[in-house]
Amino acid sequence: NNNNNNNNGGIGSSVHIGAGSSSRNHKSAPMTLTEIIDFLHSFLNKLNSSNMKNKRSTYHGIWSAYHELTVKYLYPWDREYMRRMPNRREDGSLYLSVASFRDEFCSETLIQAFDKAKHPDKLFVGLVQQNCEEAKCRSGILEGGKMIDVPTDPDCYALFCSSSVGKKYCNSGNLRLLKMKDTSALGPYMARYLAAKMWMGEQYYMQIDSHMTFLEDWDAHSVDMLEKAPSDKPIISHYPRPHTADLEARSADPAPRLCGPRFATTDVESEIVRLDGTGNYDARRLDVPRFAPFVAAGYLVASSELLRDVPFDPFLPYIFMGEEIILSARVWTSGYDIFSPTFSVLGHHWAMLSKKYNKPKFWESLHRAFTFGIHDPLEMMVVNRVKYQLGYPESAPDMVKPKSVFTAVDQYSMGKVRPLEEYLKIVGVDVKTKVITYTAWCETGVPPPGFERYNHLYE
Repeated sequence: NNNNNNNNGGIGSSVHIGAGSSSRNHKSAPMTLTEIIDFLHSFLNKLNSSNMKNKRSTYHGIWSAYHELTVKYLYPWDREYMRRMPNRREDGSLYLSVASFRDEFCSETLIQAFDKAKHPDKLFVGLVQQNCEEAKCRSGILEGGKMIDVPTDPDCYALFCSSSVGKKYCNSGNLRLLKMKDTSALGPYMARYLAAKMWMGEQYYMQIDSHMTFLEDWDAHSVDMLEKAPSDKPIISHYPRPHTADLEARSADPAPRLCGPRFATTDVESEIVRLDGTGNYDARRLDVPRFAPFVAAGYLVASSELLRDVPFDPFLPYIFMGEEIILSARVWTSGYDIFSPTFSVLGHHWAMLSKKYNKPKFWESLHRAFTFGIHDPLEMMVVNRVKYQLGYPESAPDMVKPKSVFTAVDQYSMGKVRPLEEYLKIVGVDVKTKVITYTAWCETGVPPPGFERYNHLYE
């Protein structure tokens, strides 16, 4: 097990990092929202200036500039934030993390979220809005590989707050905003890191994409599923149905479940585990959520203790792949059981991913901020941090340069409740041989090996 590094300044140790800055003040009261947003803005401004200086840098140079700023400012602040996290309230409140990247569906997503919530007054949204704010922006890649000039991105926050539904909730502070330029975007994982920091003690944590549709009472249904799951630490998660699905009409149908992993085959994905085996496996809808092997980043709900138990890692910028497998392994080893929803409460615009819809992607903005083609080698380098934690032999520290990819990795790694080896075996993933074993338990809807005591719930 290459994760048990002792804390004497070796890999993953935080002894020598930013120690001076975190011991300056010993406040213990939780940080205010203003303090948090001000700090994050100042960090992002520093990063923006650094990026402008590094416009022609190699991918090593871009990583090293990010790493240096993070070690100096973000990481020590993150440790202090963790020390001063707010207490979790038991008042039925729900925190919804929404990371939006140049997304025209974002304001409609927020309008529906509040409009269809059973308890909209208890709903608090943390929005990370990453937009092109110039008069002239660029489209995504269109058919034939071309890009065209397009107008400024729609301002999700402003549109929601001026809508008949949204005005009231913006005035009452139910929507919190962190605004970023699209050229400073750090990828979806870091956008969710930033969104999680605007959590203010709400009882439940839910994470979604910014292009979703909602079933009536989606909030209450989600919490109800958590309560019905046979676990002290449940997470409910899956890949939602497409936005075209009539969620009301389908609410009697069992939800699709995310079962099948595969090792990615393209060079840029560097054999990371991808999750794409989602299917409608169940003949009928049960009241008790069925166990699932993985979490999906675009719809998950849990007790907000998750943010304390499995904190987001500030050293994972620029990655698109690997976010879900690392989160799945970390939550499971921290004692969380993963379940699929019993029925679908959200839909998702999968068209965001199709070629003919010219939706911009974060790596296109990255290419504009730096140079064309820089994203892939940068991601391949950073994803070694994920692969090391999962035990890929080719990402062991002596195989990877630069060593800075592993800074403070133990602060943001596997939990201590259950071993990683057990998790990988249960989900049928062998990172050494790159072989996936079909496990059948997810597809057939029975609990995983070791959880047979719950079999009777699913008969």
